[in-house]
Amino acid sequence: MTEQEQTAPGDWRVFHATGRAPDGPPPELPEPPPWRRFRGGPAQPPPPDDTEAALRRLGTSGVVQQLGVKEADIVNAALVLRRPLLVTGPPGIGKSTLAFLIGRELGLGRVLEWGIVSRTTLRDGLHTYDALGRAQAIAAWRAGARERDLWERDLREEDRGEGGVRERRVAESADDGDDVGEAGRAPAGGRGRATSENRQQAPTLGEFITLGALGTALLPYDRPRVLLVDELDKSDIDLPNDLLHVLENGSYEIPELVRDAAESALVHTSDPGGHAVVRDGRIECREFPVVVITSNGEREFPAAFRRRCLPLELQPPTREQLLAIVVSHLRELPDGAETLVDEYLHRVGGGGTHSLDQLLNAVQLTTLSGSQADADGRKLVEMLLRDLAKGR
Repeated sequence: MTEQEQTAPGDWRVFHATGRAPDGPPPELPEPPPWRRFRGGPAQPPPPDDTEAALRRLGTSGVVQQLGVKEADIVNAALVLRRPLLVTGPPGIGKSTLAFLIGRELGLGRVLEWGIVSRTTLRDGLHTYDALGRAQAIAAWRAGARERDLWERDLREEDRGEGGVRERRVAESADDGDDVGEAGRAPAGGRGRATSENRQQAPTLGEFITLGALGTALLPYDRPRVLLVDELDKSDIDLPNDLLHVLENGSYEIPELVRDAAESALVHTSDPGGHAVVRDGRIECREFPVVVITSNGEREFPAAFRRRCLPLELQPPTREQLLAIVVSHLRELPDGAETLVDEYLHRVGGGGTHSLDQLLNAVQLTTLSGSQADADGRKLVEMLLRDLAKGR
């Protein structure tokens, strides 16, 4: 998009595919339509940034060169309408990169990634529950509580001057199957009296629940999270239909917490070291996340699913766009890069499957190492730019 188009007065667009992080306060999205407003709470703190991940995906400029005015307008429409983007195109042309571009330009923090395989279910994206880990933790806590109760009773009896406490303590512990160690040795922490302050609390249910990428994206943030659902066409046939309710309502329930007596629970999130409070076992967003769903076009999705998404088809980049991508990642155009770009385009034009990663790898290895001209360098080029559809 041109600078004039980006800065026109009253422009409805908030995304311009510049690839640049905001210099000041991030741009604000317009109010959502009435049918896409949600009121989840309590509000979560802003998400962390992951500039390294964005740099790996985008390079220094971050411009997705396939995005012209038409494509950028589709992205803006999805942002304004709070609808998922369904991004299609050949493998390896940068579909997933779009999620990182939006996150960087709008200052939306770390991108949540949900990679899809044939075994993926909706629950994988929402949350996981470690039932076995919880059972083991409760058993260990009960064993420790029993140990502490026995020692508290022994101390009370000692205060009353009763004898034979050590011998009975060892015998009782042996009968319970506890490993006492040295005869009469007190629990860790010394023989000080156990109090409510130092008594270990029972493990809570929330400690064993971790929200997936989709579940984390639906937490009530004041600004939307960016969620990348990568290669949905590789999923089981039922997953797109299973997503309909969540994408429409922006909410879901965690059955384990709904059945729990506690009104709130502190659970883990997909962000490193992240936690969130869930009330009454239900999560609802405040701002619908920016959902970027990628597909290599290997299957058709149900009409009900497509109705809830805005379609965006990315075309293979031109020669000029490929050169710009090389400069974005390598910060320069190395000698011999244009020759490799031309060879890459020739191979793409001949059919088969090729990825932008192949071109960047070839430029990095052969031109920067000076090995392109010799015979071994030629073999490396053939290997790096091979047709991925041939299986080797």
